[in-house]
Amino acid sequence: MVGPLLSIVLGIVVLLLLILRFKIPAFIALLIASIIAGLGAGLSGTEMIETIQKGMGSTLGFVAVVVGLGAMFGAILEASGGAKSIAKFLLNRMGTDRAPASLLLTGFIVAIPVFFDVAFIILVPIIYALQKKTGASLLRFAIPLLAGLAVTHAFIPPTPGPVAVCEIMGADLGWVILMGAIVGLPTAIISGLIFGRFIGNKIFITAPTLDSDLDDTALPPFGIILSIILVPILLILCNTFVTSGLIPLRSASVKEFIHFIGHPFAALIIANLLVWYILGINRGMSPKALFTITSQSLGPAGVIILLTGAGGVFKQVLVDTQVGEFLANTFVEMGFPFIILAFIAAAIVRVLQGSATVAMITAAGLLAPLITNANLSSAATAVLVIAISSGASIFSHVNDSGFWLVKEYLGLTEEQTFRSWTMMTTILALMGFSISLLLYLIV
Repeated sequence: MVGPLLSIVLGIVVLLLLILRFKIPAFIALLIASIIAGLGAGLSGTEMIETIQKGMGSTLGFVAVVVGLGAMFGAILEASGGAKSIAKFLLNRMGTDRAPASLLLTGFIVAIPVFFDVAFIILVPIIYALQKKTGASLLRFAIPLLAGLAVTHAFIPPTPGPVAVCEIMGADLGWVILMGAIVGLPTAIISGLIFGRFIGNKIFITAPTLDSDLDDTALPPFGIILSIILVPILLILCNTFVTSGLIPLRSASVKEFIHFIGHPFAALIIANLLVWYILGINRGMSPKALFTITSQSLGPAGVIILLTGAGGVFKQVLVDTQVGEFLANTFVEMGFPFIILAFIAAAIVRVLQGSATVAMITAAGLLAPLITNANLSSAATAVLVIAISSGASIFSHVNDSGFWLVKEYLGLTEEQTFRSWTMMTTILALMGFSISLLLYLIV
């Protein structure tokens, strides 16, 4: 088994080399690395093609639907002004003195349906206005917002990263939502509020001059926005609780109905219909405009879908070559916890090549065959997903597009970005992993 194992290691090295040195798109790089690993581990050319088909097909049947529906849902919410509505409501209710907490909650809620970078760009004018109004450092408001966005983006489905990891590892989406919230809130408070206050006192940054209006009366009501966002989450959670027996039901027909509407497919279709009518048609958007908005949202989603499929191929190589089973037995004999491997694997790939999504998918592909026969509970598997997401969030630096996005919009130097954004992502990752490790020992 040494030969096949070395082939897998070679495949990972090739993956990183193709991305870092030759700037090959991650989707193609993942496929090439999987082919090298599979052929080196003893698969024939025909078997390798079958492995690619099997890995892509078994993964994308779920991910393509969920990520696509989630992207369209978030696009309409974004276009309607939903993100600004949430920020405005929380700021008005909690006041300027508690603005950092309001922004953290805003980021935590908004990043559920809206991509991280889009949500940040939408909400940046609000933190600019707060800095001008209070005279405090811009980082005092930016770091809590960024922490809320980053935590939800990494930990809580239906954001694409966790959805992809869930499918590759066979985790229940409802359990991941629950565990992601349990881990995410304290993680966001520590990395966002506490560290944000600290770094805001250390680095003073002023906002650029920009017309920012927090009193936009055309925004949709907060209650409607929050209700629409919660609909798919609550339906998925309800299905999870009923399926696991946490909510006992005697009626088989009621169970079947809840299982149907609580499946991520149905839950997100319902959410899309609600957002299409309530925030679209009902507020004067034409069907043509809504069609354009949702169609454009599928571009970024398509990249994530293909990446996830390639990650499924890598996982399938480990399964078909039996290297995954060998590694699992080896780690069990050594007494090495899977959760530590999950975090370390994701963290290494993240630091080396920058993309959190690629780090998540690569680590999930490595871990999935290892836990096949581990008899882990649904809750424990969900915690492993959060551990991978934590590792994939660590130490954002110059090879991550998020680093430059934050630097430019906040007007920071590279050094200041390292001291603020990079440090925040590292604290977030370490806290997320620490809480996940505690939960893993309990569940």
